[in-house]
Amino acid sequence: MNEDRIQGKWKQLKGQLKAKWGELTDDDLSYAEGNRDYLLGKIQERYGLAKDRAEEQLKASGVAYKIGKYP
Repeated sequence: MNEDRIQGKWKQLKGQLKAKWGELTDDDLSYAEGNRDYLLGKIQERYGLAKDRAEEQLKASGVAYKIGKYP
């Protein structure tokens, strides 16, 4: 998935992310704009998770696949 498609779908994904991780702010999600690493960092920060655990949860959510960073 190319960056243009990721950016185009970001608004749809923001709602899914907000439903799963309600402690993420609108600013967090707006700044992330499809950047998986930034998003992972914010999930870690807001929920006190280790990087591997945050990545596991993002992957399990299905949203990570839509961001296009996982096979």
